[in-house]
Amino acid sequence: MKDATKCLHAGYTPKNSEPRVVPIVQSTTYVYDTTAEVAAVFDDPTKSLIYSRFANPTVMAVEEKIAELEGGVGAMCTSSGQAASLLSVLNLCDAGDSFISSTEIYGGTVNLFAFTLKKLGIECIWVDKNASDEEIAKAFKPNTKLVFGETIANPALTVFDIERFAKIAHDHNVPLIIDNTFATPVLCKPFEFGADIVVHSTTKYMDGHAVQGGGVIVDSGKFDWTKGNFPGLTEPDESYHGITYTDTYGDAAYIIKARMQLMRDFGTYPAAHSAFLLNLGLETLEVRMKQYCENALTVAKYLEKNDLVESITYPGLESDPGYELGKKYLKGCSGVISFVMKGGKEKAMNFMDSLKLASNEVHVADIRTCVLHPASETHRQLTDEQLVAAGIEPGMIRLSVGLEDVDDILADLEQAFDKIR
Repeated sequence: MKDATKCLHAGYTPKNSEPRVVPIVQSTTYVYDTTAEVAAVFDDPTKSLIYSRFANPTVMAVEEKIAELEGGVGAMCTSSGQAASLLSVLNLCDAGDSFISSTEIYGGTVNLFAFTLKKLGIECIWVDKNASDEEIAKAFKPNTKLVFGETIANPALTVFDIERFAKIAHDHNVPLIIDNTFATPVLCKPFEFGADIVVHSTTKYMDGHAVQGGGVIVDSGKFDWTKGNFPGLTEPDESYHGITYTDTYGDAAYIIKARMQLMRDFGTYPAAHSAFLLNLGLETLEVRMKQYCENALTVAKYLEKNDLVESITYPGLESDPGYELGKKYLKGCSGVISFVMKGGKEKAMNFMDSLKLASNEVHVADIRTCVLHPASETHRQLTDEQLVAAGIEPGMIRLSVGLEDVDDILADLEQAFDKIR
């Protein structure tokens, strides 16, 4: 099936007389005829359902749909994108381990990696995505367990060279984890370029309607964990009856370990109703992404010529440094644009306050156009040095172009520019 068809049909196929739409199974528990059957599921939760902290039929349908869209062997939904990023790392790293990340990633993830994981004894080694292969190779340590990057960085809007970083990671026998939130599997399938694990904040384009938070981890099933230093996957798990994940679950070892071990202990699983709403968003994802890209490119070309705009970042523009990488990896550059206002922070904030149609809100990738000032809002916890490393300037505005008629979006921008001249 093509993506548009998968968005509608993957993950759930009703049998005779069953509901056409994925049903909401609003239950935490599942009944068995015998104690022995319950015991068997505790030995191996993949055999059946046991408790909705691990799995739920509604959520599982969505997980299967996303796995099919990304081309993976399995997926696990989480209660937020942050939870997905956290568990994707904790599934490989223990206290005393390290991992490598591009500096140009979402500010909340920077905080998670630089501060919270540090408290757990896990070191994040930051690298410039434009550094040479040799420089990046020097960042690896004997205890380095993975490399992390974002397909389209939030809010820097730079494009990550997935194939290059996958090769570097694999040369050091570690996997590449890609946050594919802005691109979605409709615009980019990182597994096709060598990535091993994909995470999403489903709160963004996948949901699309700003109604509930969520995240997901998708496993490609292609990384050979036995060739690296991953004892959590290749040695018996004492917390789960001595199961060795690579021996028992093969290609799906990573994602099953994440569910059986981390989801069991952290319990960051979404509710059935949240998954139901997410599925409604997924059903129109392919159609929506095309329109986001079309609207955003029109707006980006308008901003590129505006005399009050100092610079603009949108990889769909031929003038953008990421244009060639965008052509290689993306079928469209999403609806998010970053641009820097002349006059710095104050001018940017005055412009945003003058908008009428666009909402000033802490969100992105919505069906409605919205704006955000990263330096004073989502990334305000970063130091000046970290802001620069993340590609954020004081006058930067993140504009998330929605699905309104593009002429109305342009008219709103124009009247706001007129007010601050």
